[in-house]
Amino acid sequence: MAIFSKSFDEPDEQRSPDKTRVDVVKLPGASVARLTFQPGWRWSECIQPVIGGESCQVRHVGTLLSGEMEIVHNDGTKAQLLPGVAYVIEPGHDAWVVGNDPVVSLEFESLAAETYAKA
Repeated sequence: MAIFSKSFDEPDEQRSPDKTRVDVVKLPGASVARLTFQPGWRWSECIQPVIGGESCQVRHVGTLLSGEMEIVHNDGTKAQLLPGVAYVIEPGHDAWVVGNDPVVSLEFESLAAETYAKA
């Protein structure tokens, strides 16, 4: 078979730290994650207690589908992500939901999909 597809409605793996939902589908040679962060979510408050560390050490490659998110890198670089934006976020950052709408994004970096928010 040369075409593979899976639904995020029936993920291969699901993780649910505080204010977080990670749905992972595993495809041949790649894993993809749908991340959902509720209002009030912040990496340093919701994910750091699960995995430890000073800042998020995952490289993210994805696109924001809904909501708004702000990211601050350890070097002081800041960015705000809006729906329709594709992004690469290098390791060493904190991030949080801006406003009252959930953030939904798709992550295409297989290592991030397989390990994000996993104890």
